[in-house]
Amino acid sequence: MTEGALFFALAVPAVILLGLSKGGFAGMGALSLPIMALAISPVRAAAILLPILIVQDVVSLWAFRKSWDGYVLAWTLPGAAIGIGLGYLFAAQVSADAVLGLVGAISLLFGGYRLWVERGGVLRASSRSPGWIGALCGVASGFTSQIAHAGQPPFQVWVLPRRLDRDVLIGTTAIFFAAVNWAKVPAYWALGQFSHDNLVAAALLLPMAIASTLAGVWLVRRVAPDRFYSAIYVLMMLVGVKLIWDALT
Repeated sequence: MTEGALFFALAVPAVILLGLSKGGFAGMGALSLPIMALAISPVRAAAILLPILIVQDVVSLWAFRKSWDGYVLAWTLPGAAIGIGLGYLFAAQVSADAVLGLVGAISLLFGGYRLWVERGGVLRASSRSPGWIGALCGVASGFTSQIAHAGQPPFQVWVLPRRLDRDVLIGTTAIFFAAVNWAKVPAYWALGQFSHDNLVAAALLLPMAIASTLAGVWLVRRVAPDRFYSAIYVLMMLVGVKLIWDALT
């Protein structure tokens, strides 16, 4: 299989998972970048996925534009900006293998954490934890989002215990990650990742992403997501191990 064929063989299912995640199967999209990193560098994979994420954010922002929590955003977004900057410095200063290894480690930890949560485990801040805890979670979320588009767990650790109304939680999350995704644009531009080839690849994958988002909206009302999550998270951990192995060998 040629390099281009291998890329699209992995990128298509990766983007479908991303679309299903945006459509309601939350968490599945975290596997998208690790899958693509099996074919290309993780930094390039993240740059290709970023325009797709930004387009998908538009739907969520429009739907929940009136439901959000200003206190949560005021504390987490500045922290996220710092985390994005740290993620950029990491990617700019270290080797491609180091980034690959970190993406593998994030995938392994994310998959393990989600499996633990699925089985009743809890890792949350106190419902009355101060804003500076939220800022630290924002830093972690911005960093992992910059490196692997996997910023959900640190964000949720602080936000979920606050027990926001459902629509407020969804709207706040949508605004946070839409802002984070736009904030990542200068970093990826500085890394030289918005090349013609990367933007063309993103444009080719975008229709699949939109279609799978709509499919996710339709499926989530008819199929129990729990049937898929365990398999997705186990696969994510296996891919994480493979990426770490590739980085070390």
